[in-house]
Amino acid sequence: MAYLWLKSFHLVGVVAWFAALFYLVRLFIYHVEAAERSPAERAVLEPQFALMERRLYRIIGTPAMWLTVLTAIGMLLVQPGWLREGWLWAKLVLVAGLLVYHIWCGRAIERLAAGTLALSSRRLRALNEVPTLILVVVVLLVVFKSQLPITGLVLTVVGLGLLLAAGIRLYARVRRAERRPGTAV
Repeated sequence: MAYLWLKSFHLVGVVAWFAALFYLVRLFIYHVEAAERSPAERAVLEPQFALMERRLYRIIGTPAMWLTVLTAIGMLLVQPGWLREGWLWAKLVLVAGLLVYHIWCGRAIERLAAGTLALSSRRLRALNEVPTLILVVVVLLVVFKSQLPITGLVLTVVGLGLLLAAGIRLYARVRRAERRPGTAV
């Protein structure tokens, strides 16, 4: 019974953590793009984005991350045999990468507030897809466990990566066209 409680709250933590990570980097994009606005608009937008980023990271993202990690540890204490499974170690490596990404987001908040984040909105859009790819692989690992076909996994990740990259490029093209006067999209 303890395992089911832990698993339930683990899933709640995962959903909230990913929601925060997806929206946080989207806020970074808006924050960076605010620099292209007039000084009056920047004076309003930049502090507002900084406040939203800090609150999302501290009030939702970080607590959700801790809930996810602590319930995962609890599940492993209840089911220690899983530590002998290769799929679980692959998942743990991906989660470690996600933890690094989370910490990077915290540093990016500080750099944005200081005006020293040297990433374009296009590069941030690409970085915004990192948790998407991690999420897909982790879900596949959890569902298939040791039966996950590696070829299918590779094709899924490469295909999704290509789709995401094409979407980013298409969006950049549409944005450029919108900025040119007299251009129809």
